[in-house]
Amino acid sequence: MNYKHIISQLPYNKPFLFVDTIEQIDTNGVTGGYTFAADADFYNGHFTNNPITPGVLLTECCAQIGLVCLGIYLLQQEKEEFAQVAIGMSSSEMEFLVPVLPNETVRVTSQKTYFRFGKLKCSVKMHNSRGVLVCKGTLSGMIKNQHG
Repeated sequence: MNYKHIISQLPYNKPFLFVDTIEQIDTNGVTGGYTFAADADFYNGHFTNNPITPGVLLTECCAQIGLVCLGIYLLQQEKEEFAQVAIGMSSSEMEFLVPVLPNETVRVTSQKTYFRFGKLKCSVKMHNSRGVLVCKGTLSGMIKNQHG
């Protein structure tokens, strides 16, 4: 299934958009992917001669796929007229296990813990293309539909 309509609702643009695909989404969770392009500017200064993807960007990728995409989907399931999503990250607890290198594709899976009164909490995991767990954690945020 094509979920480009959800990606188009994200309040981000390149170079700060960290979602290429959504593979699966339902009311309990989401799976999506992103490739960290080797020519991304942040690699120029993050560990000279040994570039790796900053953990804050791994967290952001997990949040965009696992929290915001899922939140948009959940809001759309409430059958409201959808205008634009308003978000705010309220907490993150991430554990980083292996580095993500330039040109590496990652896959994020997120399982909803709860969604009540606009607060969404999810358990997220990121795997690299070899299936190795890169990072995992818990993300929470406030998400709501802004009506124009």
